[in-house]
Amino acid sequence: MADVIQLLSEHIANQIAAGEVVQRPASAVKELMENAIDAGATEIQLIIKDAGKELIQVTDNGKGMSPTDARMSFERHATSKIKSIEDLFHIRTMGFRGEALASIAAVAQVEMKTRQATSETGTRIVIEGTDVKLQEPCAINPGTTIMVKNLFYNVPARRNFLKSATTELRNILDEFTRIALAHPAISFRFWNNGVEQYRLDGDSLKARIVGLLGNNHEKNLVPVEQNTDLLNIHGFIGKPQASTRTRGMQFFFINGRYIRNAYLNHAVIQSYEGLIEKDAYPFYVLFLEVDPAKVDVNVHPTKQEVKFEDDRLMYSYLMAAVKHSLARYNIAPSLDFTLNPEIQQLPAVRMPFTERQREDTQKGYLFNTFSEKGQAHAIERNDSLKHWKELYEIANTPAATQIVDNVAAQQPDSAPTQLQGTVLTGAATEGKGKGSMMLVHGSMLVATVKSGMMLVHIRRAQERICYERLLRGFNNESAPSQRILFPSSYELAPQDALLLQEAIPDLVRMGFDIAPFGKNTFVVQGTPPGLLAGEEKNVLDEVVEQLKHESADATAKRAETLLAAMARRLSMNIQAMAQPEAQQALIDELFACTMPEYAPDGKKTFVMLRKEELEQMLG
Repeated sequence: MADVIQLLSEHIANQIAAGEVVQRPASAVKELMENAIDAGATEIQLIIKDAGKELIQVTDNGKGMSPTDARMSFERHATSKIKSIEDLFHIRTMGFRGEALASIAAVAQVEMKTRQATSETGTRIVIEGTDVKLQEPCAINPGTTIMVKNLFYNVPARRNFLKSATTELRNILDEFTRIALAHPAISFRFWNNGVEQYRLDGDSLKARIVGLLGNNHEKNLVPVEQNTDLLNIHGFIGKPQASTRTRGMQFFFINGRYIRNAYLNHAVIQSYEGLIEKDAYPFYVLFLEVDPAKVDVNVHPTKQEVKFEDDRLMYSYLMAAVKHSLARYNIAPSLDFTLNPEIQQLPAVRMPFTERQREDTQKGYLFNTFSEKGQAHAIERNDSLKHWKELYEIANTPAATQIVDNVAAQQPDSAPTQLQGTVLTGAATEGKGKGSMMLVHGSMLVATVKSGMMLVHIRRAQERICYERLLRGFNNESAPSQRILFPSSYELAPQDALLLQEAIPDLVRMGFDIAPFGKNTFVVQGTPPGLLAGEEKNVLDEVVEQLKHESADATAKRAETLLAAMARRLSMNIQAMAQPEAQQALIDELFACTMPEYAPDGKKTFVMLRKEELEQMLG
């Protein structure tokens, strides 16, 4: 048989590598900006057109390249960062594998101009799909400029799979934000379609956070500083009131490189336990400096995932550092209930308590003072539970009176679509013998019906009611809006502002009066009826979070997703269910819905327990 295995051509090999390194325009932005940083640049300019599909240009004032190096930089596995195998274990640079420029040139039209400070002229190279079209001297300031035009022009399928311009621009903003945060001493400028988005001068980390992520962070930053033998931690965390319901304002950097690590993220979230709500996320920008030999940064093509030699110890150090900062700035109590090691060594702690010592203690003055009756501070000895029956007595309140069986309901065999009759509250009739509903644990309602008993989940029932009310207003384009006495402003990160801008028409149809108000800021003047004052920020946070994670084909279902998020926030007022009238209204409104059985997320709103099932439970 003929031989069938052969080496891939350089062109095909480069395109395969491009699939790993250059997945979208943001990938090319990341690689080019990291190359500029490795070149020692103090000023970096990024120019984008058509979300990077038409043009990505990065200009820096770094050390530049000689004509030979300029040509070699487009070869695969050509790098100036690794000379021996030992260098792999002490990597401090951003890039080191030597595939970025070769991969980009394989799927785009690339033009590079570069010049070293010691050279009188620079070098210009034009490459299309790995083919060098031109190399000539040129005039340029010291540094390097790389222009990537028509990305994926020779791979139409890859170009067709790119997302919308807004989505691709959001990804570019994400990469720009991470790199600019990691290097606050470098000046950055960013243009998008001829409009300057950012002008960031080299400054402190705090100034860079405020300049990139918004002025609203300035008063909520808490510094973190912890140096240990294993790692050094520094950066900023947000005060509990700065937490949001959107992810994306969490940044980890290992040796100046942005990473994703759910394990370390859990350490920070655990540090905020009891300070923020369960569905909220704290803000943090934390830098971890660790010996490069103890971390492997080459486990992922984009180098955003790393492996640590001892991640459990890093978890402990990180949690301790964050907790210490929260306590130091009087945000969290710094109570420690563990005994000091010196106290643990005292004889009173270590020696056993003998029977003779017990008898001597009981004869003492202090014991008698606290145990004899008639003393002001006597403590009654109680080795067993007294009055145990009180634990099982039902409180004699109107909301918990006995539920009688004088209400009508659906037949046992019929689907639970609507109540045939009404459920009357005993509290409303004040003991006239009518039926009742009972509030259980503050989150559920119990009501008897003709066939047995019904258990209603209050919050899910409220979600279904709010969802259908909002849906009717949305479909009729006549959703009411309640005016806010004092309009509130809402500032977001640039990439989140793009999402909210797209969703404004849908939000207006839901009852929001919201409009752009300057750079990355929106003003809210009206909200849907029933939304508590100050809750509009939480609703918009949830809307942005939903939009972040919607799939590419979910645009048609976007309204349903937003309505469900809105209904979830409007259903947070469970406290109002303490009133019998509110309980009755909830039941009536629930069974007036088109789908009363399920909440918008598909979970059950109520269950029916027939009399036979209840008797079977009791044996």
